[in-house]
Amino acid sequence: MTSAKPHTIHDGGRYFEGPRWHAGRLWFVDCMERTLLSLAPSGECEQHAKFDDTPCGLGVLPDGRLIVLTMFQKRLLAFSDGKLSLYADLSDIATGTIDDMIVDGLGRAYVGDLGFDLPPPPDRGAPGRIILVMPDGARRVVADGLRFPNGIAASPQNDRLVVAEMDGACLADYDIAPDGGLKLRGRFGSMKSPDGICLDADGAVWVAAFEEDAFIRLDREGRELQRIEVPGRRALACVLGGPEHKTLFCLSAATSYEELRQRKSSSRIDAVEVEIPGAGNP
Repeated sequence: MTSAKPHTIHDGGRYFEGPRWHAGRLWFVDCMERTLLSLAPSGECEQHAKFDDTPCGLGVLPDGRLIVLTMFQKRLLAFSDGKLSLYADLSDIATGTIDDMIVDGLGRAYVGDLGFDLPPPPDRGAPGRIILVMPDGARRVVADGLRFPNGIAASPQNDRLVVAEMDGACLADYDIAPDGGLKLRGRFGSMKSPDGICLDADGAVWVAAFEEDAFIRLDREGRELQRIEVPGRRALACVLGGPEHKTLFCLSAATSYEELRQRKSSSRIDAVEVEIPGAGNP
C-alpha cells in the first residue's frame, strides 16, 4: 500500500462535486454556488452555466453533450453550445432527492434516488434506488434497497456498475444486462461515508471517503491498495483524467455535517499522478 502527496490546482469554491474529464478539461459543479464549471490544464477556470436548483452529478453522452443532475427539482439537464435544456424529468418516478449519476458508454444514465428528501431523516433505512434513463427517454427503476446511493461508476465494457452506499459504508457491485438492467453481484469494501467514485483500468475503485479525509483505492475484493490523505478536509469526489488518464483529481471541502447545514464550506481541487489509468465512466 503506497501513499502520494497531492498538490492543489484550484481553490476558492464552496462545495465541488461531480468531476468528469471531458474534451481535455475537468468539468464539475459547485453545489452551493449552483454553477457548472470547467478547469483547463493551464489552471484557468471557466463558468458555463448557472442553475435555479442544486446541481450535483454529471454525465457525458456519446455525442459530447453534458448532462447535469439537479437534486430537488429532480431533473436532468443537457448542456450544449452554452445552453441548458431539459433532458429528463424524474419528479414522477423518484421517491426522494436525487444525488449522483453517471452516463455509460452507450448513453444510458444511471441516477441515484435517495428514497427520502434531504436533510436525511434519522430512521431512513435502505429505501435508495437506481433509476435508469435510456437514450430514447424510457425510464425505470433497476435497483433498490440501497443505503444512501452516492457515487456511481460504469466499466468501459458497459457491463458493470458500482455504487457507493454512503450510509452502508461499502460499495455495491452490479452486473449490467444488455437491456440496461442491474443484477447485484455483491458488496465489498469498508469505509466511512463513501461519496464520489471512479474506476481504473485494473477494475479497482477510487473512493472519496468523506469521514476519513482520504481517497482510497480498493480492488474488487475490497482490499485497500492505496490511500491519499487530505487531513482536515472532507473527501467529496474524484476522477481520473489528464492526457493519459493518470491524473487523479481529488475534490474536497473544509466543512462538517453541522457546517453544511449552515451552508459553511470551502472547497478545492487537488491532483496527484497515479500508475494505473482511468477506464470507463467517469
